[in-house]
Amino acid sequence: MHEFLVAVVSFIVLVGIMVIVHEFGHFAMAKLFKVRVEAFSFGFGPRLFGFKYGDTDYKVCLLPLGGFVKMTGETPDQISGESENAPGISVEEDPGSFLAHPRWQRAVIGVAGPISNFILAFVLMVFYFGLINEVPDIKTVKLEWVDPTSVAGQAGLHAGDIVRRFGNAQNPDVETFYDDAEASQNQTVPITVDRDGTTLQTAIALPSDKGGHGGYDLSKAGLFLEIVPGPIVVDQVSAGAPADQAGLRSGDKIVAVDGHVFHTLEPMVDYLQSGRGAPVNLTVTRNGVPIPPIIVRPTLQDNQWRIGFSYIPPDDPPSRDQPMPLARAMDAAREFCAGNSMLIVDTLEKIFTRQVSMKQLSGPVGIARMAGQAAETEGWRPKFGLAAAISLNLGILNLLPFPILDGGLILFLVIEAFLRRDISMAIKERIYQAAFVLIVVFFAFVLFNDITKLPIFAHLKL
Repeated sequence: MHEFLVAVVSFIVLVGIMVIVHEFGHFAMAKLFKVRVEAFSFGFGPRLFGFKYGDTDYKVCLLPLGGFVKMTGETPDQISGESENAPGISVEEDPGSFLAHPRWQRAVIGVAGPISNFILAFVLMVFYFGLINEVPDIKTVKLEWVDPTSVAGQAGLHAGDIVRRFGNAQNPDVETFYDDAEASQNQTVPITVDRDGTTLQTAIALPSDKGGHGGYDLSKAGLFLEIVPGPIVVDQVSAGAPADQAGLRSGDKIVAVDGHVFHTLEPMVDYLQSGRGAPVNLTVTRNGVPIPPIIVRPTLQDNQWRIGFSYIPPDDPPSRDQPMPLARAMDAAREFCAGNSMLIVDTLEKIFTRQVSMKQLSGPVGIARMAGQAAETEGWRPKFGLAAAISLNLGILNLLPFPILDGGLILFLVIEAFLRRDISMAIKERIYQAAFVLIVVFFAFVLFNDITKLPIFAHLKL
């Protein structure tokens, strides 16, 4: 019950911020161009409370699953007939009507919502990197996995090695190791490790690569550090995937893979790639009790070998705040936004090309679960990161050229500008009606998909 309440409250707060910022973008531009805004609503359905100021009703409605700004003359059902706000003239002739304004102004109003979401994501991450920036406070650098085909593998490094010297740093901590690696791109760096009590010296040629979150991506060198203790805990198993067919279940703990101990998913994924589809032997405990080994044969999806499960992110390691200078914080925020801005587009593309199943989509329930997990996870990084990623992808989603969405409005305006005349209101109305039905069906599917992913249903799988 506690987890449910945290998820619901977190979802409402998160969605509330995203919606208010998005709709404020539309609202501000509409006011700037003197378009009459009849309502600024958080949520849908019956009005719960609010207040009216000028022409605008600022209100909170029953269903907190979005929101809207209602402008005079914005939708087809408002077009015909006399304007309620300007008696004696039609809605199209009303100077406060959306339709009475030039197409470029209407396009700016349409795009202002998504742009507000992009700005919010950037500001959130600048705030995080510039004032907080939690970094691991781990004193010992231990290699969890080394890709044998990588530059680290060629240098003779092995999983379990403890780094005693890296470049000029003696016994570096994790953050120092990352910083020195970033500063040593395209260079060969001497490294000394402790392997089972024996000191070994070698050198590693670090490739040039920037991670998507403002730091050096060690995986490009084939290095994965041990950051957290404990096994990998399975969250969801994709129906029909190799892991599902082999008997892996939600809540299982993967103690080892072919005898290799992994604590996070990234090194395990890299290990699967190095095996090129060879079957893997999973050592698993279920409800604290070891079960017979599970043999899984990975399948190739989107050029990666996968077995089909997600895991519950472990608790963050000990950390300390290390704020960045403003210029570096802005650069890190820009990289974060660039790395996370097209996730929804990539997912939709993979669904349409049948690279992934539609069951991978998450809706309100899935977002609520992620919000609840972020709220209960220690530290600020999960909270800021999730909020910024959702804001980015909300903006991208609304720019898709689909009727009802902002991108659909912009598409109509572009077509009308090309034709040099307005599209018939009857045609627009039919298109909007069909789009609304598709949106409802899609939402119902995603909601059903979300519900079937809940742990109570996952445990019922045979």
